[in-house]
Amino acid sequence: MLRKILLTAMVSVLYLLAAYGQEDLKVIQPHWVSFTDGSNALYKHQTMQAFELLSARKKALQQLDSKASWQEWQAQIRKKLWDAVGPFPEKTPLDAEITRKVQKDGFRMEHLVYQSQPGFYVSATLFVPDGLSEKAPAIIYCSGHALESYRSHTYQHVILNLVKKGFIVFAFDPVGQGERLEYFDPADNKPTIGGPTKQHSYPGAQAFIAGTSQARYMIWDGIRAVDYLTTRREVDASRIGITGRSGGGTQSAYIAAFDERIYASAPENYITNFKRLLLTHGPQDAEQNFYRGIASGLDQPDLLLVRAPKPSLMITTTRDIFNIEGAREAAAEVRRIYDVFDHSERFGMVEDDAGHASTLKNREAMYAFFQENLNYPGIARDEPIDTLSREDLQVTSTGQILSSYPAKTIFELNQEHIPAQSPGSLAERVAKSRMLSGYRDPVGEATTMMTGRFQREGYTVEKHLMRGEGDYWIPFLLMKPDAQTSSAVLFLDPGGKSTDAAAGADMEALVKEGHMVLAPDLLNTGEMGNGGFTGDSNFQGESYNLWFGSILIGRSIVGLHAGDVNRLVRVLQEKQGVSQVRGLAKGQMASVLLHAANYNPDIRSIALINPMNSFRSLVTSQKYDPSQIAYTVAGALPHYDLPDLLENLADRNPLILEERSMDQRTFPEWSESLKDSQVRSIPQSDIGARAAHLRNWLNP
Repeated sequence: MLRKILLTAMVSVLYLLAAYGQEDLKVIQPHWVSFTDGSNALYKHQTMQAFELLSARKKALQQLDSKASWQEWQAQIRKKLWDAVGPFPEKTPLDAEITRKVQKDGFRMEHLVYQSQPGFYVSATLFVPDGLSEKAPAIIYCSGHALESYRSHTYQHVILNLVKKGFIVFAFDPVGQGERLEYFDPADNKPTIGGPTKQHSYPGAQAFIAGTSQARYMIWDGIRAVDYLTTRREVDASRIGITGRSGGGTQSAYIAAFDERIYASAPENYITNFKRLLLTHGPQDAEQNFYRGIASGLDQPDLLLVRAPKPSLMITTTRDIFNIEGAREAAAEVRRIYDVFDHSERFGMVEDDAGHASTLKNREAMYAFFQENLNYPGIARDEPIDTLSREDLQVTSTGQILSSYPAKTIFELNQEHIPAQSPGSLAERVAKSRMLSGYRDPVGEATTMMTGRFQREGYTVEKHLMRGEGDYWIPFLLMKPDAQTSSAVLFLDPGGKSTDAAAGADMEALVKEGHMVLAPDLLNTGEMGNGGFTGDSNFQGESYNLWFGSILIGRSIVGLHAGDVNRLVRVLQEKQGVSQVRGLAKGQMASVLLHAANYNPDIRSIALINPMNSFRSLVTSQKYDPSQIAYTVAGALPHYDLPDLLENLADRNPLILEERSMDQRTFPEWSESLKDSQVRSIPQSDIGARAAHLRNWLNP
């Protein structure tokens, strides 16, 4: 008997291998030129929307023809900047502490720590030239993405040259760099999650979801640096300048745009414009992106336009990662306002033929700029310097703020922005989710193209393409039982449509229950990406650039996906005659389905398997999975969360399946939303239990 069973099983396996072993589940073939750029489709769609917004800004800028109109533009920029980044915290005592003083040949260093917010400590060094007989101008130096911050030999060279020329220089550690690492091993002070970009974007992504931003924290550190300088008797507060290269160029441009006490600004290797940035490297790490910045009508030149007629110098290189064409276009815009204000001499741009680097020509141009505009004449020649040791430049006792002081982190500051519960009525929360996610209803008739079909036992598998919201096509599989049906399940998996499409897998089980199954590759998943968000380097913590790109234009990847999901619902209704549509989502795709179903009453019911349970859980976890960030919505938590969306669907028979080991807890967020206990916890890999629950869901 056993032998007979085994033989029967082997025959079945051989049949399946013969029948399905050669199946090609790809919808797009390599030689289809019009469809083979799927991995870039999401980015291109974002940039096309950004270009439309930037074009509108450019047209408005071209209409400015008087000093009064430019002053009105500045007022608008100032408001937009504050709306995008503010409000800042109230100013509290800096409680600055000089940790030690180090005398060197010709200058002294005062190492200090101040609190830009209560408990948020900033490590810094004040470089003071010897022999000052009167108050002198001071320059704030902002460090780029060097792990060691201003202790980098490149940055030391500039700082000490400025000191030799008689300037007081104040250099402070950006959060996540120097002695302000937030993810590090106290045993050796080495980072545990990577360099400055990761140190910024990892908590910066959480900040966006919480309704704040990394830029806000870092700009405020700089504004408080100005506050500190004004307390020093050696400093002439009317002659304060700021400079920095790369990420320091970002900070110096930002801080100068927000703090009017900074008279002269010289950002280096940063200013270009968004059009050229998006055509080349794309959005950079967290602090370099303002919430809905492009959507509100902002562009990088506005950081300088808002300062006019205060002196500004753009320091650029022709082979920089920040495109030189964009830098020249930005400079042309900025020159117009200085010309109208009759202060053309206060704006300039210097460029050198180099990569993303500090050059002799550019350094000497910067020295001369500050000497002229801070009224401190001298020789602008770049001089050799003796590099200071790490011991000379150590500020704190342990070499790190967090192990030297009872200091807060960005992660902890983010928690202060999260309300205990979502405000307003449920209807208001759902409406807010629609707005914040940037969701757009599908417009017009769904456009599709069939590309192939093959037969399986009891059903067919069709391959189709559907035109999405923009100039891209979504590949999808449509499994149709041989018996006619008017019921369908929209099946969403973050790994793409092929993950569960094999014979004997979850999709087949649904088809054999008598339902069509439609499984798409949404943008950046499956054929439209590099293996999906979980396999794309953009979402492994090295960068979050696609998500930041959506934030800049006032959209979200989730909202875009939800629109395409509801477009697929229309495909089922219009092309296949389906009258009953259900949605099933796994993992992070739960977020997409929840948004889509809340905006489409035609999705009759939903099932979520091992779902991403809330945005709050990501922001309140010090260590989180970066692959889930793409499925969140920036600015959500002050207004709504996924459990709110689930609660709004309580009358549509939702099912939550959590496959867990015995020591894992269920997700409390879901059980609070589902008053009638529709959460089901089942043992991991118990296919039978999962199938039984899904059958009950399909046939209540």
